[in-house]
Amino acid sequence: MTELGRLEDLPADYVQDLRKLNLVPLWPSLRAVLPPGKPRPNTQPTCWSYEALRPLLMRAGELTPMEKAERRVLVLANPGHGLDNMKASAAMYLGMQLLLPGEWAPSHRHTPNAVRMIVEGEGAYTTVDGEKCPMSRGDLILTPTGLWHEHGHDGTAPVVWLDVLDLPLVYYMETSYAIEGQRQTVQPGRGDQVYARGGLLPTPVFTRSSKAYPMLRYPWAEARAALQALGQDRPDQEAVQITYVNPETGGDALNILGFYALMLRPGQTLRLPARSPASVFHVIEGGVAATIESSEFTLAEADTCCAPGYTAVALRNRSADQPAFVFIADEAPLHRKLGVFEVRA
Repeated sequence: MTELGRLEDLPADYVQDLRKLNLVPLWPSLRAVLPPGKPRPNTQPTCWSYEALRPLLMRAGELTPMEKAERRVLVLANPGHGLDNMKASAAMYLGMQLLLPGEWAPSHRHTPNAVRMIVEGEGAYTTVDGEKCPMSRGDLILTPTGLWHEHGHDGTAPVVWLDVLDLPLVYYMETSYAIEGQRQTVQPGRGDQVYARGGLLPTPVFTRSSKAYPMLRYPWAEARAALQALGQDRPDQEAVQITYVNPETGGDALNILGFYALMLRPGQTLRLPARSPASVFHVIEGGVAATIESSEFTLAEADTCCAPGYTAVALRNRSADQPAFVFIADEAPLHRKLGVFEVRA
């Protein structure tokens, strides 16, 4: 490979003349922006222990009242991007959010898409575009771009959920902003009940729903049952995985990030190929050993880890007699839209 010229090889007065005109020579940086063979991700294999972070999250509840926080969140930051940049990967933001009994996180809407994976507790809810979505452990709740949403808690114990947003991408595009609103009036109708049966869609006799996101809550009870049924029906299928989709279109539940649930059979080791998008793995039930490049993580329930793109991942169920269930988020829909999605052997 040809060795390219360096910036320090150029005369200082020439470099200064370029900068006065807002010009930069490409060749000294060409290999950095177009590395040979494959990208060099800043995203590092990283693990966040729920057992370790939970006391700090609960202390945040003691230190900062809701009116001072609006959203009480500890960000799961990837050190490869710098902690202050609040990125789990190039396009994904992760945060653990706490809502205490009686609290209300005020209504707002924003340009980044978000989902909530419920980690702990009962009695809370998210109201999205007038639809009240109960929050139970393992449920996935969408708050798509531009839709009003707020969180309330009528229960008696703390509720915690994992936020996944495409905030880094939207912020990079200089299109990230939020608008504050008033408490929503709950409207009748729940998408998780209307679209509760696979292969059966409500028939629009007169008018079709104009909602871009007809289903906002994906109950864990339904997802878990689907995984178990798939595993029983396809005993030879190596990866028992389902995708969260828009029930009207069959496309991804949201338009930038992809969301999936995976079941590992007792004692199973699943080797995932190296793909271009970064991925996040969050254990809903059971225990999982994850190998990402040279990093090995032992994950318990509610633990989360991140894998960079172009990296093979191995997941092993640590139980010999019980299945393990994992929630996965990745950047695959974005990569497909951009035409850069790859799978490497």
